[in-house]
Parts: sequence; C-alpha cells; structure tokens
Amino acid sequence: MVFLGFMQFSVLSLCFIVLTTFPYQASSRVSFGRNQNGVNPHLDDGICASAVIVHGYKCQELQVTTKDGYILSLQRIPEGRLEGRNDVSRKQPVILQHGVLVDGMTWLMNPPEQDLPLILADHGFDVWIANTRGTRHSRRHVSLDPSNPAFWNWSWDELVIYDLPAVFDYVFSQTGQKINYVGHSLGTLIALASFSEGKLINQLKSAALLSPIAYLSHMNTALGVIAAKSFIGEITTLFGLAEFNPKGLPVDAFLKSLCADPRIDCYDLMTALTGKNCCLNSSTVERFLMNEPQSTSTKNMVHLAQIVRHGVLAKFNYVRPDYNIMHYGEIFPPIYNLSNIPHDLPLFISYGGQDALSDVRDVENLLDRLKFHDVDKRSIQFVKDYAHADYIMGFNAKDIVYNSVLSFFNQVL
Repeated sequence: MVFLGFMQFSVLSLCFIVLTTFPYQASSRVSFGRNQNGVNPHLDDGICASAVIVHGYKCQELQVTTKDGYILSLQRIPEGRLEGRNDVSRKQPVILQHGVLVDGMTWLMNPPEQDLPLILADHGFDVWIANTRGTRHSRRHVSLDPSNPAFWNWSWDELVIYDLPAVFDYVFSQTGQKINYVGHSLGTLIALASFSEGKLINQLKSAALLSPIAYLSHMNTALGVIAAKSFIGEITTLFGLAEFNPKGLPVDAFLKSLCADPRIDCYDLMTALTGKNCCLNSSTVERFLMNEPQSTSTKNMVHLAQIVRHGVLAKFNYVRPDYNIMHYGEIFPPIYNLSNIPHDLPLFISYGGQDALSDVRDVENLLDRLKFHDVDKRSIQFVKDYAHADYIMGFNAKDIVYNSVLSFFNQVL
C-alpha cells in the first residue's frame, strides 16, 4: 500500500506544473557523443548519458544559475540522429518544460521515435530540456544546501519569476533566435502566468501547451481532491516540512492516511489521479517509476492546492493578512490575469476528454479567458480518448499530438 500510494502521488506531479541568470552561467559537463558500450547508464550519470546519447543523438549537459542563486540543469540536443552537417545556428530553438515532482527525463520514457525531444531534433529543431529547482540534477545553490529549509522556501511563483526567465535568457543568448516553448501540466501554468505579466514575450516565438493547467475547480478524482483539501492543515502544521519528498517517511504516512479513505482506490494507480490514460505501455510506466517521483518544496504543493480550493489563479496566499500585506502590499494575493496575454502570441493548446486533472470544464474556462485572442494565432486540439499522462508517455502521442505540434511550429512566421 505504501508503494502504491507513492506511485499514485508521483503521477499527481504530472498534472500540476519552468524556468534569469545570475549572471548567465553555463558549463559543459558531458561531451557530445555515443555511449561506448551501448548500455543504458545509471540515471545519476545525467539525462544526456542515460536517455539521449545512448540512442545516437548528440547531447550536452549545461547549467544555468538563476538570479536567486539556484543552479539548474539544462540539456541541449542540437540536431537529429542522422544529421551532422547542418548549421545549428540556423535552427529554431525549442524549450521543453516538465511538471512538478518530475524532471526533464519524463519526456524520454519511450523509444526515441516516440519521444517528443528526439522527434523535434529529428525534424530540425535545436532542443533544450529544462529541469526545475529541487529535482535530481538541480539540487544546488550558490550558498544554500538542500538540507537547509531556506533552500525550499519557494513555490511556483518563483519558477515564474526566476527559473523560466533564466532558461529563456540563456537559450536566447546562445541562439540569438526567438524561442518555441512546449509545456506539460504545471509547465503550462507557469508559462501562462509568465505571459500574463509580460515576461518572456520579447524572446518567445510560440507556445504549445499540453494538458494545460490554470484552473482546477473541476478536478474530479477523489485522491486529488482530498489531498488538496488536506494540504494546509496536514502538511504545514503536522509535518512542518520544507522539502516535499514523496519517498520520505512523513509524506509516505500522509499518503497512507489518504488511501485509508473508502472513496479512494489506491490500487488503481494512475487512473486514481490522472483519469483513464488510454495509451501507456507497461514498460514505459516501469521506466517512469525508476526515475520518479522527485522532490519539490512543500510550499509549492500548498500553492497548487490553493488553486484547487480557491478556484482562482493567484500568487501564493500566506493566509494571514499581515503576511500578504508584507509580500504584496495588499490583504489578498494578486491574481494572474490571463486576459493580459498578448492576443497575437501564437498558441497551440491540446487537451484530453478523459483527463481528470486538466478537466475539460477547467480548460474551457481557460479558453474563455483567451476568447479575445487573435483567431489565426490560436490553435486548439481536443483528443477525446486522452488523459493526463498520455501527452508525454503515450505510445501514439507522435501521431495524435506531436505531429500537430510540429505543424504548428513550422507554420509560425
């Protein structure tokens, strides 16, 4: 039961979901090339070595430091497997942003012909995979150690303010070109929040949002709803945790308490949170569980739970009016107004009919906020049979979703 509970909660991360430099520092730690023995290296060797180079692609491990001192891991796949002669400076850059409690490895769980980063590389794009603070390869800071609670004093507001701009600034400085963006789940939320405040716009060419998360009022899985309602009281007062580690004993105990609720079937694994995914191979799920879940901050999870409970997309609510006034100058936290997103920004939005996290009604609420968007700049795809995880691990996602993303990017002027 403990294992099953942690497994399901790791999938919650897929639904909820990224990346200014300090100065913009980057260092190459993994050389371009192929693994010599053909064996899949250990995951701690890095994403390039364990999931990209082994398939015959060039890949480079880089680091970017944010203005608040977090050192983020960043992978670059500059060309396709069969290339080697094209000028990378002429290629369109694409940043891929994962969700919470997972890292950039989550885009690379299938065979190479089914993984979005490698598909993009094979179609002539310069691919950059982002990894948010707190994940396996982004657990460093210029002065703080992860054992210090101060290291974890952030929510997704800081991902909007620091992480996402850091990666954009670095990629733009290296390529000199406007950037295409792909986000899944919380990767869509922080992008939308950034765009609504005018961030990244000058460096952005287009954005593809898969299983978009902005509103969660209709999230309809019992485990997700009960977890969200439990977070403030259970996590902050009972646990007092800074780091939210799904593999740690306090969080494990929290999951066990949730699974004791008769409304929750903790043996239904992914369906318990994401909805009924149609198109996942068991080998893909096993590979996913070898890598995930990973840590985030407890404050981040509380912030996500606030979206579920309050029904609005707002900055972190410190609950006490004096704390909110200290941080924002007002009693209530400011709202991210998605109607402020530039109407001429090319957007591709794809959502699934079986998604219990990015519920159809919540996505329609998001689309209503974008109703004044230029018609020729907004492309909407509805996939009747898809749930949340299908978008990044579905064996047929290439044919159903990724080809549409490629077409969208290629049509953007």
